[in-house]
Amino acid sequence: MPDARLLEIENVSKHFGGILALTDVSLSIEKGEIYALIGPNGAGKTTLFNVITGIYKPDSGSFRMEGIDLSGKKPSMMAKSGIARTFQNIRLFSNMTALENVMTGRHCRSKSGIIGAIFRNGNNRTEEIETEEKAMHLLDYVGIRKHADMLAKNLSYGDQRRLEIARALATEPKLLALDEPAAGMNHSETDSLKGLLERIRSDGITILLIEHDMKLVMNLCDRLAVLDFGKKIAEGKPGDVSSNPLVIEAYLGGS
Repeated sequence: MPDARLLEIENVSKHFGGILALTDVSLSIEKGEIYALIGPNGAGKTTLFNVITGIYKPDSGSFRMEGIDLSGKKPSMMAKSGIARTFQNIRLFSNMTALENVMTGRHCRSKSGIIGAIFRNGNNRTEEIETEEKAMHLLDYVGIRKHADMLAKNLSYGDQRRLEIARALATEPKLLALDEPAAGMNHSETDSLKGLLERIRSDGITILLIEHDMKLVMNLCDRLAVLDFGKKIAEGKPGDVSSNPLVIEAYLGGS
């Protein structure tokens, strides 16, 4: 029977000076699921994201993607291995169009190389056309195709969030890591986002997200883990986690 595990994190720790941001965090994400990391502010969620996307090197522990150890690899290697992410604070190329932003996401899958880009040979031109077509498809997929020629900075907040997801999808990820994708969205935008994430999962992409909107998390995710002060205090299905006394203590200070 094939291994259902996509990402395995084992005893990952990270400190900054005397501050322990993560302490022996372990979790396993299965192929095709939507998995959430939740916890109070400062719990270590984004630090863990930064470790598995290559921004930080773990001080100890390891993580594997489909059995391949990626601990301490650079972000470019993470992208090539199938991990893409968005950020809590939107990081688009503000003076580029929506279409151009998504096209940049195809860079890690480019085959032309420097020579092809300089001399613009036939293969390079063909790849450019294919890249633009795929980028337009992704803009349509996330619902903002009509804004293809608009500068990213002029898009609404919700559409900027969707654009960032489209750019991440352009890397052809196996794991899509989303850092607070619903932050700043109204109720209608959040419902629309939920539909988009369910569609992405149904198309075969595993999703890992950090999110503070508990209604979205509980109605969307298959499993979740709770971090508090850099430690995992609970993991399981939404209903089980929400009734865990340690989780109630972390969020509310009591039952």
